[in-house]
Amino acid sequence: MSEFCLQFENVNGTGRKFRLQDVNFSLEPGYIYAIAGENGAGKSTLMKYILSEKKLYTGTIRLEGEDIAGRHRPAMQQIGFVSEDNRFFNERSAIQNAQLLGCFYDGFDMDLYKQTLKEMEVAPERTYFKMARGEKIKMQLAFAIAHKSKLLLLDEATAGLDPVYRIELFRVLRKLLAEENVTVLMNSHNMTEIEKNTDYTAIMKDGRLEAFHESI
Repeated sequence: MSEFCLQFENVNGTGRKFRLQDVNFSLEPGYIYAIAGENGAGKSTLMKYILSEKKLYTGTIRLEGEDIAGRHRPAMQQIGFVSEDNRFFNERSAIQNAQLLGCFYDGFDMDLYKQTLKEMEVAPERTYFKMARGEKIKMQLAFAIAHKSKLLLLDEATAGLDPVYRIELFRVLRKLLAEENVTVLMNSHNMTEIEKNTDYTAIMKDGRLEAFHESI
């Protein structure tokens, strides 16, 4: 097994208004990595390439040493995605969503899911569309934790949320990293927040990604 959780090797791709150009990096388990940059810089496109069933890029993306191209289902078993764009059943509760969607993941732990919801003070019977944005993000994180994700992708997960929620989110992530062999990759345009709460940071601009450096 590779010592790296996620690797990008000479990844290139074309977006609507930019090109993702020669992206190369390797992420080790046990850390929070962040990609900072303005909207439209390519941060979300980078995550889209990881999550898409169709290969939308040239180059190679590896998850725990294995090329993800052609291995979408096994790769998704190991990836948790937290984003405003993530889809759950609006008319269903947090528990019902887990009952319907958890079966797609090998070894989904319902007890762990309920425990994490409780720790983050999310009502398990609350309907998804009635949740505030922060509650939805927390529920998604609990779901990702319950299916034992090796890689957590957080796409602008803290944008527009109050400071108390942000503190709670990073507390949960640090607890998870202390207990499990997990890697967190997040993106944000809030440089101050990233430098304060993450381990390594890289800047993306016009589709190019600088090397990761230790966060201040």
